[in-house]
Amino acid sequence: MSTCNKNPRICRTKGSPGPFCCKKKCVNVFADRQNCGYCGKKCRYNETCCNGQCVNTLFHKRHCGGCGNKCQKGNACVYGMCSYAN
Repeated sequence: MSTCNKNPRICRTKGSPGPFCCKKKCVNVFADRQNCGYCGKKCRYNETCCNGQCVNTLFHKRHCGGCGNKCQKGNACVYGMCSYAN
């Protein structure tokens, strides 16, 4: 069995979890909580990896409730929901 540390190109094949090789495993550093942004950078238990950044989706204005869910200008992210009261 070939591992990506010996053959990193296997991470770029169709069906691979991601194009990057971290500790002999193919990962996507833009979405992997154990390798967020780069190999070995772990997100905290209450954080999600969004575009290579560890964020708390319960309170993050650009990733409210999930990655890429941006609240409208003037609205805050409260418990994963954009508030509509001004």
